Amino acid sequence: MNQYFEIVKRLTEQGKTVATMESCTGGAICNQITNVEGASEVLKFSAVTYSNEYKIKMGVREEIIAKFTVYSMETAKEMARCISKFADSDYGIGITGKMNRADRMNPCGEDNMIFVVIYDRAQNVETCFTVEATLASREENKQLVVREIGEKLLSLLIN
Repeated sequence: MNQYFEIVKRLTEQGKTVATMESCTGGAICNQITNVEGASEVLKFSAVTYSNEYKIKMGVREEIIAKFTVYSMETAKEMARCISKFADSDYGIGITGKMNRADRMNPCGEDNMIFVVIYDRAQNVETCFTVEATLASREENKQLVVREIGEKLLSLLIN
């Protein structure tokens, strides 16, 4: 996905860094960034926190998950803020949701909604959006989410 080349380029030019806490995308954002030469200058840290336990270990407050569920914008906000703080990065990206699949451990929430937050630490601004994961396969849905995040992050870096 070409937009990640441009993202790494712009982050480098601006002297900015990014960190990700991904759940349902399983590190796909980190993968796209590290596919670009020079990614080591901009990617501070990435965590794949599939379980609630590890979201909490990375700083997501247990009461947020209990109150809003792990599949919520509130949890994605916590993920983005926590990873930015943990990695001391300019941007934190938090991603949580279900891709056309019920979760027996967390039965609440829509089975096809992905919650994404890009946190700009310097501005203390959260860019929040959702992506509907209604494509046929998990791989296609991950690609869709990666593309949507890339477009949104690039637009934030341009403005």
